[in-house]
Amino acid sequence: MRLEPTTPYRSVQGALRVLETVARHGGGIGEAKLARESGLGPDRLAPLLRMLIRESYVERLADGSCVTGDALARLGSAQDHDDALRAKLQATLDRLRDSVGAAVYLSRYVDGEVKVTQYADNPATPKVNEWVDFRVSAHATAVGKSLLTQLDHQGRRDHLARYRPARLTSRTITSDKVLLSRLAAQPPTVPVLDLQEYAVGTVCAAVPITAGSSVGSLALSLPVEHAHRLRQAAETLNRSAAPVLLSLAI
Repeated sequence: MRLEPTTPYRSVQGALRVLETVARHGGGIGEAKLARESGLGPDRLAPLLRMLIRESYVERLADGSCVTGDALARLGSAQDHDDALRAKLQATLDRLRDSVGAAVYLSRYVDGEVKVTQYADNPATPKVNEWVDFRVSAHATAVGKSLLTQLDHQGRRDHLARYRPARLTSRTITSDKVLLSRLAAQPPTVPVLDLQEYAVGTVCAAVPITAGSSVGSLALSLPVEHAHRLRQAAETLNRSAAPVLLSLAI
């Protein structure tokens, strides 16, 4: 299954330019002036503004001008930043869950360990049954493989030396050589897939979410009977990574 690459990082760079420009105009700035000062053409500015308004980073006043929104103010508070960030990410994950019709997960690679930090599911889109600890099964999960692709070769070898690839299903890759080759060949903008490698009956996809030096991943899971939706869901996940990246970057 081949997926078209997308560039959420480019969207985040543009969104940060919009936010910086809006923040300089406390009384509001019109869209035409915002386009000129941010250096973004109307075609690029319009979708960025829609995202920023939806995520409450920008508010549009009655006269059509734009000001900074509540979410930006909350994340800008050093005292409440961590709690505000977690709440903002959870709201974004909940909306993404409903958009893709699948459980979604946010993970990080911290001190050599895979950590799922937040997720969003519901009875209609249940999360994966963690029958093997995600920390020891990075070789088989979309989350883990996405995180490993963001490490250098030595970092990947070090992880696999500490957590030897074990066979979890008949599809699990247990050869270091094969796994390292596939990780090295993985295009950074194309979702990593898990087609029943971690658990029989489940398919997953993940995309990188890296802000600064923090290596992260955004993923989704579907029951195998919904595998026909994986391509579209993975493409939506990739396109929708920008709001998560933006929250982590602010």
